[in-house]
Amino acid sequence: MGRLTGGDPSLLRRINSTVVLHALRAADSPTLTDLVQVTGLSRPTVEGVVEGLIEAGLVAEAAAGEGARRQGRPARRFRFRTEAGHLLGIEIGPHRIAALLSDLSGRVLDSAQRPVAETAPAEERLERVRAVVADLLRRSGVPRSALRAVGVAGPGIVEADGTVRLSTALPGWTGLRLGARLRRSFRCPVLVENDANAAAVAEHWQGAATGSDDIVFVLAGLSPGAGSLIGGRLHRGFGGAAGEIGALHLLGREATPEKLLSTTGKPLHPLDEAQVAAVFAAAREGAPQAREAVDRFLQRLVHDVAALVLALDPELVVIGGWAAGLDGVLEPLRGELARYCLRPPQVVLSQLGGTAITTGALRLALDHVEGELFAVEGAVTSRQR
Repeated sequence: MGRLTGGDPSLLRRINSTVVLHALRAADSPTLTDLVQVTGLSRPTVEGVVEGLIEAGLVAEAAAGEGARRQGRPARRFRFRTEAGHLLGIEIGPHRIAALLSDLSGRVLDSAQRPVAETAPAEERLERVRAVVADLLRRSGVPRSALRAVGVAGPGIVEADGTVRLSTALPGWTGLRLGARLRRSFRCPVLVENDANAAAVAEHWQGAATGSDDIVFVLAGLSPGAGSLIGGRLHRGFGGAAGEIGALHLLGREATPEKLLSTTGKPLHPLDEAQVAAVFAAAREGAPQAREAVDRFLQRLVHDVAALVLALDPELVVIGGWAAGLDGVLEPLRGELARYCLRPPQVVLSQLGGTAITTGALRLALDHVEGELFAVEGAVTSRQR
């Protein structure tokens, strides 16, 4: 390919198409005159771009509404074809596989999920992913060829090429070339991300952090993780390991969270949510050992979150994961962060709850497509595949 310069007609066409497509997407069935006014481009340029976008299947002529009818021939109106492609967001978790299907605007059209055993080997878990996707596409009537991008999120440290460098939550997941494996099932880009990172993106898009660009999302559990946005950009770190606060106890060789929350001296299983819920339920009922265990766990969680807050100085901390459903988790966090942090952030619960990870995976797919359609440069949070 030749070097693009400011006078290169292919670059100018790309910029003009991007400007017009942005305007079409933001407006409600604009006319050519509307587009000329919004974009500042000449009418012949806008007309040529629109015709090219119609040929590409991204734009269609909109039917004139009753209110637009006047004497004479009505002005042609156009719309961005959100139905021109579809996106998938997939969550691969210890206990379930979930997926969301959307159009090119990110509007969710359908969803599906199936349980999976926490002990399931990698091949069985991948087969469950394929089954969930096949069921979702079949039920919605969307052909696989219509997918423009697929976002995938799950636990572990994920490298740029979609390889899981380390995952203690899923059997056989460490070293798995997840992106490469899943790309065999699709004819479109597949973007793989850590679950806490995806949840942070989701809360910034549609959840508790829509008004903040500097946030920390804490996926709280016995092995907590965190995702961070700095200036609205997802911060992964050099190798994708940013936010692995579940390993902080190793610095002081202190007890693991599984042992801190135990009332028997025997560590809890990190993925046994029922066992964890029983301890918190006993604490609410006033059982002394359970209350002490919960206090120990919350103190550890505060220390973990404080480490990130001191390093990043976020405006907002969003608490998600199963801890988001715990009674009284916010006030202890707020109080302790006020003690430890030079400028305590706001602390709120996730608004997306159990859909945060899947929604974030969908947003990653949407970012990728927007990077192709609506920008000369790549989108903020997307990874190049």
